[in-house]
Amino acid sequence: MLSAIVGINWGDEGKGRMVDLLSSGYDVIVRYQGGNNAGHTVVNDKGKFILNLLPSGILRDTTVNVMGNGMVIDLEHLCKEIRSLADKGIKVAPSNLIISDRATICMPFHRLQDVLEEKRLADKKYGSTQRGIAPVYADKYIKKGIRMGDLLNFETLYDKVKDILEWKNLMLSGYSCEEIELGAMMEWLETYGLPLVPFVQDVTEYMVKAVREKKNIMFEAQLGAHKEHPFQAGMPRP
Repeated sequence: MLSAIVGINWGDEGKGRMVDLLSSGYDVIVRYQGGNNAGHTVVNDKGKFILNLLPSGILRDTTVNVMGNGMVIDLEHLCKEIRSLADKGIKVAPSNLIISDRATICMPFHRLQDVLEEKRLADKKYGSTQRGIAPVYADKYIKKGIRMGDLLNFETLYDKVKDILEWKNLMLSGYSCEEIELGAMMEWLETYGLPLVPFVQDVTEYMVKAVREKKNIMFEAQLGAHKEHPFQAGMPRP
């Protein structure tokens, strides 16, 4: 069985709570879009949890949780989210969390670009969360994104980040900010990316197999369907 929990209003409809309530009947919970710009709050017998990136099914011992191709992942935020759950006794391991090798990494310079653009817009700003969501999706669509699978080979990743930074620094120079250093970005990727490598795999292959095995799969959307351009998140709508 394939099911989806989506918000058809303005957000804050209780999607995370519904996923938690229903997930006991599902084998796989999939987050397929979005980043850490919004949260799903779940309150259960284990406590109160605010999940920005992890699928809400992570609180269940019986489900496999998938972070899909369409997600944009702030590595630093995800590591902190995993640690916060571990501190409360919630297991997060490659056995219950799979991260797509094609998901895009939200880099520190995406957050910086978001902040600088909001400042430039001043009283015309959109009200961004300033977590880099619009900039990272823009880079994804113009084929300048860094993907989770790139973490599997740091030699080629170095060259890729170097090329992207030459272009990104040229763009950011319009905001009169200091250049982003390659060394700092590689250190960030090593610190927060390497611990996540065991979770990274080909999600498409896993999902095709799960469907063939007739597993019960729930897709968990982020945010609601309403709001009008440009006053909305930069991610694909549910």
